[in-house]
Amino acid sequence: MNRKIYFCGSIRAGCQDRELYLRIIEKLHTYGQVLTENVFHYEDPLLETGKVRSSEEIHENYVTWLEECNVVVAEVTQPSLGVGYEIGRAVNMNKKILCLFRSADTDKHLSCMIQGAHNDSTFIVKHYKEEEFPAILKEFFDQL
Repeated sequence: MNRKIYFCGSIRAGCQDRELYLRIIEKLHTYGQVLTENVFHYEDPLLETGKVRSSEEIHENYVTWLEECNVVVAEVTQPSLGVGYEIGRAVNMNKKILCLFRSADTDKHLSCMIQGAHNDSTFIVKHYKEEEFPAILKEFFDQL
């Protein structure tokens, strides 16, 4: 299996979810190569390679990963302009997308632009509790 996975989640606004993101990434390794893995090992994406990078370099790198990937998995509980942008780009690239939203664990509401895009085939939105994400990933990847 040579599947390439683009994982995204709120980095700057969602730093409290960093450990969850790392657990999701660890589970995603079961299903393929996670192109964005290193992004979540750093507090500041400008330092993701251990050196200062410009916003332009980061944007170019992320778009290249989006082009290379077969599938996008997005944790969308923490609102994020960047994640919304990544999802929009992925839609335009005809990527299969899974959005994970922890509705039971938050008082936040999912954007209608994300929930409304759910179509049961190329754009999947799953409301979940943290302990449910491994089963959701299995179901999603089994259907690819």
